[in-house]
Amino acid sequence: MSTLKIFSGRSNDALARGISREADVELGEVEIKNFSDGEIWVKYADNIRGDDVFIIQPTQPPADNMLELLILIDAARRASARRVTAVIPYFGYARQDRKDQPRVSVTAKLIANLITAAGADRVITMDLHAPQIQGFFDIPVDHLYSSAIFTDHFRKKKIPNLAVASPDVGGIKMARSYAKRLEADLILIDKRRPRQNEAEVMNIIGNVVDKNILIVDDLIDTAGTFCNAAKALKEHGALDIYGACTHPILSGNAIERINQAPVKSVVVTDSIPVRPDTGKIEVRSAAKLFAEAILRTHNNQSISTLFDIDKG
Repeated sequence: MSTLKIFSGRSNDALARGISREADVELGEVEIKNFSDGEIWVKYADNIRGDDVFIIQPTQPPADNMLELLILIDAARRASARRVTAVIPYFGYARQDRKDQPRVSVTAKLIANLITAAGADRVITMDLHAPQIQGFFDIPVDHLYSSAIFTDHFRKKKIPNLAVASPDVGGIKMARSYAKRLEADLILIDKRRPRQNEAEVMNIIGNVVDKNILIVDDLIDTAGTFCNAAKALKEHGALDIYGACTHPILSGNAIERINQAPVKSVVVTDSIPVRPDTGKIEVRSAAKLFAEAILRTHNNQSISTLFDIDKG
């Protein structure tokens, strides 16, 4: 069997080191630098000929993170790696997964094509904004879920009279999965989005009176949707409100919004680096989940238990 090698780009070095420790595999040396005009240059310091190479690189903005991943994949392929797996904890541009207006790009499909064309043999990612994006790839995609991380956290808190809420219709499947695992009620928030990055809550489906609520979502960007949902739940009689979000994009004044919103805490993963002054935001590492996926993939073992989710 070929040697397992793990490398990292620069977009989330802390998570990569955590994955390396959990997998008990030393992080490989790769030199990455920018020329004075901004061009990215990559060179693997280790010999990777015939090796099983895993490249850890979430692709949050800026776009250089995506380009750096593509260059890392290409360099590994040209260095004769036997297999190249792109480990993308956060898959950027996933929200552009359909042509919902005339004359727009289906950018998620474009990114999938670029990763494949660069030479990746496989992709490991977590909580895609739209699970059907797996079908945009012509290579295998292992889609992990953060539910194992978060459900264990909230089980230990033993919150009484708990209900799980989805902040929009698109997240109902995720919320249903959490509700089943936590033996909680399910609530749906129906919202209308008047323009990009703005959300207006319209209706709440389900009883929230005297309930402790857990709002679950795959990502928080500006925090408008999340905070509007929390306010609406509070106005309809909810007690304590918690949040669980996989990808903490937290652009603009999102952290300030969350700190001012009627929520006790928001638990996120470290798929994207989070700045330290986060107030109500708690970080739980996904390193163990990705390390297990990498080891099982290298050993050609099933990883289905790592991305098990409700089919209902």
